[in-house]
Amino acid sequence: MPQFFFNKRLIMLLVSIIVLVALIGFSLREREELTWPEQFVKDSTSWVQSVVSRPANYIAGLIENLQDLQNTYQENKELKKRVDDMARLEAKVYSLEKENEELQEILDKKESLADYEPIQAVRIARSPERWNELIIINKGASNGVEKNMAVITAKGLIGKVKSTTPFSATVQLISSIDPTNRISAILQAEKPLYGTIEGYDKKKELLLLKGLPYDAEIEKGQNVVTTGMGGIFPKDLPIGKVVTVVPDQFGLNQTAYIKPEANLYDLEHVMVVKKSMVSVDLEESLEGSEGEEEGN
Repeated sequence: MPQFFFNKRLIMLLVSIIVLVALIGFSLREREELTWPEQFVKDSTSWVQSVVSRPANYIAGLIENLQDLQNTYQENKELKKRVDDMARLEAKVYSLEKENEELQEILDKKESLADYEPIQAVRIARSPERWNELIIINKGASNGVEKNMAVITAKGLIGKVKSTTPFSATVQLISSIDPTNRISAILQAEKPLYGTIEGYDKKKELLLLKGLPYDAEIEKGQNVVTTGMGGIFPKDLPIGKVVTVVPDQFGLNQTAYIKPEANLYDLEHVMVVKKSMVSVDLEESLEGSEGEEEGN
């Protein structure tokens, strides 16, 4: 009996193998049409793949787009940083070039002030309520700065020291409307004309040179410089150029509108002009000799 079952199982195994081989051979042969189970399985598999692949492809594309967007953002951020660095570098170069030019002009100006000791200074503040009148510089009494000393730039006169502290000084600009802010000036021409800088037209941003003779012929563009009288401002410091001339209210004199040579709105490097001891001693000796001659 056991032998019979053993043979029966062996026969069934052989038959199953033969059927499987037959099915495999049947499926591998070339056929024009598939059987309906194969078609069903294939269509079902294709539909499932289609349903799964579309969201998967969409999500994969979205992730790829996000990565591209992130990369673009990082690249733009880096480029913007480089542009900002370049802009800062250009601004610094411009500032250094301008500062170098101003310092060179100041150096040239120092050579022309033989009888004076220029004290270099830098503007550190400007009075907001008196923008046209006062600035503060970084040199004070400890540096030899004193009240009423002239203050200039490489272009020309800008004002005088109004007050000092040990380490700073307040400068009154020539555009100040203070009635006591007067400068003895000379209009350079074939026949020099003397007058006084007093007053400032804020609207036109021009100085007023008053006291010119009513019959004097004055042309646009003529230079106006300091006379050196009064003991505050050195002689021949540029003040500005004539823009226009008008008669005064009584018609006895003329008033010239002067455009300042120095830019009063862009002040950075300045010089306080201190009269040298040699010049002071020379003046005192001259005054003494004149007194002796008068006595004789």
